[in-house]
Amino acid sequence: MTKVDFYILPDTTLEARLAFACRLAETIHRKGYRLHLHAEDEAMAREVDDLLWTFRPDSFLPHALLDSEHADDVPVTIGWQGPPEPGVDAMLNLHPEIPEWFSRFERVAEIINQHQDVLTVKRECWQTYKNRGYPVKAHQLRG
Repeated sequence: MTKVDFYILPDTTLEARLAFACRLAETIHRKGYRLHLHAEDEAMAREVDDLLWTFRPDSFLPHALLDSEHADDVPVTIGWQGPPEPGVDAMLNLHPEIPEWFSRFERVAEIINQHQDVLTVKRECWQTYKNRGYPVKAHQLRG
């Protein structure tokens, strides 16, 4: 059964949320998981793609947009459309809603910041996961 982790940031900005997403993606990759970052839209996907190149000067995280020719060759994909190909272990969901195909992953990560819109939709996501019987765990992060 898919395990769901919510990471709760003290920050209010989208920039902080995406920066944490990059660090979390690096951690997930280091643990040996193939990862899909599910963005809200194409603009966010491209922003995350750029950030993964620059979020830390000493880091390299092999990644590609899901619709690119390199998507099958990298351990981290970024998309906003549909699901990645089978074989991906984890999803980092940056979309406000839960994709209907989330249960294909061993792990799902949700990132919450203190922006009211994000708080509202992610509370609903928390309830949806819980009501469907998925194990959900919160990680309160400090500033």
